[in-house]
Amino acid sequence: MFRSRDKQKAIERATEYASCKDFKQIFTEDMVGLHRLAFLLTADHAKAEQCFVAGLEDSIHGNPVFKQWARAWSKRAIIQSAIKAIAPTPARHSANPETAEASWQNGNDVESIAAVVASWEPFERFVFVMAVLEGYSPRECAALLACPVQDVIAAKSLALQRLAAQSSTEVISPDREYVRRKKGFAQTQVA
Repeated sequence: MFRSRDKQKAIERATEYASCKDFKQIFTEDMVGLHRLAFLLTADHAKAEQCFVAGLEDSIHGNPVFKQWARAWSKRAIIQSAIKAIAPTPARHSANPETAEASWQNGNDVESIAAVVASWEPFERFVFVMAVLEGYSPRECAALLACPVQDVIAAKSLALQRLAAQSSTEVISPDREYVRRKKGFAQTQVA
């Protein structure tokens, strides 16, 4: 009696965790978004593909994760793979946001944002994607990037300044979900 109850509890606990099949389904359903995340972080299609595959492998073979956390874990696995591939570090110079090389393209679509963000320094790009687009706190970003929180806050501020300087008509909303045009154009979801 005692053993069968323990066995039943173990089976119940096992079904609480995401399986290989669950992660494969997530990566299939969210393939475009997860690949876009990898590209925004790496700014390189080949490295983005490597990070996508590494994220899938890490999700499947990594630590057990509750099913409710599986989608967030998939994104985090890609972010961690990109951090390993790029090794972004804070710049130790004062950058002027007006000197950003990329110009804001016409339109407010994801490709335009990706083109602008891809031209930034890796650390600034990682902080922007993680903190603004993915909603990580400065402490979470600092822990993942192995840097002081102040570097994350400064990079986030600089990234938002660059984005504003490249198009004075663009604003990142406080809820981090949309980039909006002040001139009344439709909203476009970023991530």
